[in-house]
Amino acid sequence: MNPDALTSQLDLFLDVLACGSFSAAARRQQLTPSAVARRIDALEQALGSTLFQRSTHAVKATPAGLAFAERARRILDELRLARAEAVSLSSAPEGLIRIDAPAPFGRRHLAPAIAEFLAAYPGLDVQLRLIDSFVDPQGEHLGQVDLVLRIGPLADTRLVATSLAPMRRIACASPDYLKRRGTPTDPRQLREHDGLDWDALAPPHAWRFTLDGQSRSIRPGRLRMTANNAEALLSAALAGLGIAHLPTWLISDYLLRGELVPLFCDDGLPPAEPSGIYALRLQQANSSRTRLLLEFLKNRFGPVPPWDLALQADLGK
Repeated sequence: MNPDALTSQLDLFLDVLACGSFSAAARRQQLTPSAVARRIDALEQALGSTLFQRSTHAVKATPAGLAFAERARRILDELRLARAEAVSLSSAPEGLIRIDAPAPFGRRHLAPAIAEFLAAYPGLDVQLRLIDSFVDPQGEHLGQVDLVLRIGPLADTRLVATSLAPMRRIACASPDYLKRRGTPTDPRQLREHDGLDWDALAPPHAWRFTLDGQSRSIRPGRLRMTANNAEALLSAALAGLGIAHLPTWLISDYLLRGELVPLFCDDGLPPAEPSGIYALRLQQANSSRTRLLLEFLKNRFGPVPPWDLALQADLGK
């Protein structure tokens, strides 16, 4: 069924529900009552369910009909929204998109992606604000900005989250450190090594490894340095101070160049964490240009992000 025919069929069904009779719905639709009855019969046959109880005086929705009505209204809303968006995007989109994002991810991945997006859409502008911390976990900036990028678990169900990329973390160290201290082959050996760890608020899945089918938290025995910033821990790992457990979006280039060595990756990339990289927005703040950027970022970063694709190929050698 094409979109026009589907819209017409659902509109007729909802008119019958609202009017309570085929004849009243027929007058509203400028059809004959018999034509309305035939179309409702065809809809019921297609669904395999009775939508109305018929009598000589009125028609009344069955429980299945009432449930279908809720779905029908949503489908019509989505079809109308899709039509409006298609009309809006048939001409060159214009306007400003405002984004808050974590600084390390923004510098490495988001800013280059946005540059490519803006080159493709000359009428659009982006205001990108990079923040050196966990970014607005409660979505308090939404309303001031259109999107907030969030890395990690989501706590506020008021917000609409679009998954952009999975999150993976790899234990790693510099070749110099491993030459001096030896290379651990099992996470339990971390207790014999120096570590670089988060200060206070650590990510939920930092230093978690699967052993004998169970997830266990195992940290190095001595912490040479703690910090509240991932790039600071990366710098310390590159300097040979110890082992760090860092996200692949941050360290993939260093692993590929051999400046850092991946640990415990004999079976390839570790599994993705339950939480990932998301774009948050308010339900009502959902402009066509924002949706256009979200689709672009989803295609750019997922389903397997470019930083993981390169590592996957390298670890499989």
